[in-house]
Amino acid sequence: MEITEVRISLLRKEDPKLKAFASIVFDDCFVVRSLKVIQGIKGLFVAMPSRKLLDGTFKDIAHPLNNETRRMIEEKVIGKYQEELASQGAVPEAVVPEKPKTWEEAPEVREKAEEEK
Repeated sequence: MEITEVRISLLRKEDPKLKAFASIVFDDCFVVRSLKVIQGIKGLFVAMPSRKLLDGTFKDIAHPLNNETRRMIEEKVIGKYQEELASQGAVPEAVVPEKPKTWEEAPEVREKAEEEK
């Protein structure tokens, strides 16, 4: 599986964390729209398309099933986002860490999730 196209729609500064929307095409035959480029505490990351449920929480509509695919998507989308910024003369922003932590590697993530329950 290969990402054959990435489209970026840069946003104005209405929301300082939401930087852009993206669409990606896999193998020239399947598109996923409404990905978001977001500035987080540790840098840029890509949020998958989601919808709001009746209880106010959000549920991903489409998402990668493994870290390798997530990394591939983030590299392509954030790379294209940085290109778009550069083409407009803007300064590129901090990039997501090279290797995102998995559930097993991040006890602080598990602890926070357990606190929210």
